[in-house]
Amino acid sequence: MLYHLFELIKHWDIPGLGIMQYITFRAAAAVILSLVITMVFGKRIIRFLQRKQIGEEVRDLGLEGQLQKKGTPTMGGLIIIASILIPTLLFARLDNTYIWLMIITTIWLGLIGFIDDYIKVFLKDKKGLAGKFKILGQISLGLIVVGTLYFSNDVLVREKIKDENGKFITKVEVNEITGQQQISYMTQDVKSSKTTIPFVKNQELDYRILVSFLPKTWHDTAVWILYALIVIFIITAVSNATNLTDGLDGLAAGTTAISGATLGALAYVSGHIMLADYLNIMYIPNIGELSVFVAAFIGATVGFLWYNAFPAQVFMGDTGSLALGGILAVFAIIIRKEIMIPIFCGIFVVENLSVVLQVGWFKYTKRRFGEGRRIFLMSPLHHHYQKKGYHESKIVARFWIVAIMLAIISIITLKVR
Repeated sequence: MLYHLFELIKHWDIPGLGIMQYITFRAAAAVILSLVITMVFGKRIIRFLQRKQIGEEVRDLGLEGQLQKKGTPTMGGLIIIASILIPTLLFARLDNTYIWLMIITTIWLGLIGFIDDYIKVFLKDKKGLAGKFKILGQISLGLIVVGTLYFSNDVLVREKIKDENGKFITKVEVNEITGQQQISYMTQDVKSSKTTIPFVKNQELDYRILVSFLPKTWHDTAVWILYALIVIFIITAVSNATNLTDGLDGLAAGTTAISGATLGALAYVSGHIMLADYLNIMYIPNIGELSVFVAAFIGATVGFLWYNAFPAQVFMGDTGSLALGGILAVFAIIIRKEIMIPIFCGIFVVENLSVVLQVGWFKYTKRRFGEGRRIFLMSPLHHHYQKKGYHESKIVARFWIVAIMLAIISIITLKVR
């Protein structure tokens, strides 16, 4: 909004007006405003939740300190969502398709989580929103994302042009300063079904290869269906995994902040033509604008830790956890890094996997031996360590350390191939 306002008045020749053209400045402003909103207005929202008696209903699972959390305000995800949306609307370019896709994702999954929390808190139904309705909402969002990325003319990737023999076409240019000749590749902006593969030299996978065994007339439809299934699976899996991870004070907020920072770095280099060329990675025009959104995202999650760190004064609830997971998933899909999700979202993947393994093994052993057996003392994984006697703060800190290590590995994939 402010970007467009400054564009309208830039002809006034007022010193400093041009600063809004820089993504780095707008991203810095977004993260600062996001932190201010969470830290300054967060307390007021918490008091409002307390007055309305919007407190957490705790089920006794025999975990240390669990019952002390009863009555702690929940639905604090409203703080996070507001802290993401307000700076984004103020500092991002609102003519950018990617920005609107992230805004829709935030509101869409935030609303699903809000309905779930509302049913639990106000209607006193511990089951919350029926799982089939959650899945339906996630599938609907997936179709919106696929439809936008696949059909929008604004979603393009810059690729090198090949000749009839499959070799890249080059051009020779003379540097105006040094007078030396420079050889560069001929490029064009095209619709693409490619994504990034980590640790691979050329680092690109075309989804069309996966349907190449079908008749050529079916390829376009088959690629769209395949891509839709992949996107829906990723959004559903990551948003639900983040929801499962939100079981200890500060765990989900801190981990998503680390994953968000990783995605922000990947988005910045993918949208910077010189850095993308230097690193020999896929260049996506206009993707750099997402740096403003992810800056607000990081500010919101870090600011939320001001009140959510142990001992938590507020919980994000499904309102926050579903939205945060969905944001990470859609962001990764937009910047063509969805295959890297198991790396930079490794904590969420392991937490989700621990539940799947626990439930699957229990059902299998019960059917075979007549008695259900467990792999972990309790799932998700963070509860397993609680059962082993580790303090909540230590578990959260160690999970953060692992998340930071995974983030570093994700960044190194830009060079290590």
